[in-house]
Amino acid sequence: MATIERKATARWQGDLKSGKGSLTLPSGVFEDQRYSFHTRFGDEKGTNPEELLGAAHAGCFTMALAKLLGEAGHTAERLETVAVVSMSMGDGPPTISGIELQLRATVPGITREAFEKLAQVAKAGCVISRALSVPVSLDARLED
Repeated sequence: MATIERKATARWQGDLKSGKGSLTLPSGVFEDQRYSFHTRFGDEKGTNPEELLGAAHAGCFTMALAKLLGEAGHTAERLETVAVVSMSMGDGPPTISGIELQLRATVPGITREAFEKLAQVAKAGCVISRALSVPVSLDARLED
């Protein structure tokens, strides 16, 4: 069985609250991107692990749906997915409590029922969905 490996590098200096880090992907499209306590838990400019998880999930789901649509004889004019990653900040450690995929799509010639069924199959089958142990919900809307 073939295995594909992808890498990412995180660097950190300092303590949790005043320290700083950077994230880099070997592809070069994401290099030394800033992250810190304040980009993660506040509103400082920069990225954070939850945002990156959302991007990975939205991308994976959208590609999975494009594949399923193609297999069913449909080509999307537009698939746009926003992944909302919710993190609970209770008494214990911060915990990702769920992800909502919000899909807006234009797919000529498909019925709403067929579209919704394929979107649910893509949600359940995408690699990132299967890697997670949190609830994943889907709000899929077919637009004219």
